[in-house]
Amino acid sequence: SWRGTWSAPPRAGGYHVLMGEVARPLELLDAEAYLALEERSPVRHELVEGVPYAMAGASLAHNRIVGNLYALLRPEALAKGCRIYTETVKLRVSARTFYYPDLMVVCQGVPPHTHYEEAPCLVVEVVSEATEAIDRREKLWRYREIPSLQAYLLVDSRERRVEGYFRQGEGWLYRLWEGEGEVEVPCLEACFPLAVIYEGVGI
Repeated sequence: SWRGTWSAPPRAGGYHVLMGEVARPLELLDAEAYLALEERSPVRHELVEGVPYAMAGASLAHNRIVGNLYALLRPEALAKGCRIYTETVKLRVSARTFYYPDLMVVCQGVPPHTHYEEAPCLVVEVVSEATEAIDRREKLWRYREIPSLQAYLLVDSRERRVEGYFRQGEGWLYRLWEGEGEVEVPCLEACFPLAVIYEGVGI
């Protein structure tokens, strides 16, 4: 997911001028306020500990990779009675933190809300220079705390490289695929070649 600077909504009163610009107090949002913001905002935001961050647009390579992954995983997900989402559906990871994963698969229960899921078995983020630090540190830490998650995949948009973090008992196993090979998706009991994931991407 692509993220810009924080953009908490305006609040009446409490403004003061600092170095020629209007400063405003940082307003932390709860889930209800955040969902209301998303309903009326033309720009999507991710919420991190109550702070909303505006999301920027994605590259062509990013879009094609997400499309390829969705086409690959959808038949397997449907066959197992799972739900699959891309980019525009929120994932709630705590009371004040919501993300928009590039792709996620949910295989248990019913959706807890009309606008978000909270128990995925697979989360995929497509990595770029703009998102790499967030995807590798903040989101890796956050996603691993989700009890239902079996795998977190980082798919590079600049080269044929996929990294995977897989739950094993109380710990996690790291795997790396570069150039070729078949990427595992445990909760769907499936494998997919890198060549198909990057088909039409030009890398």
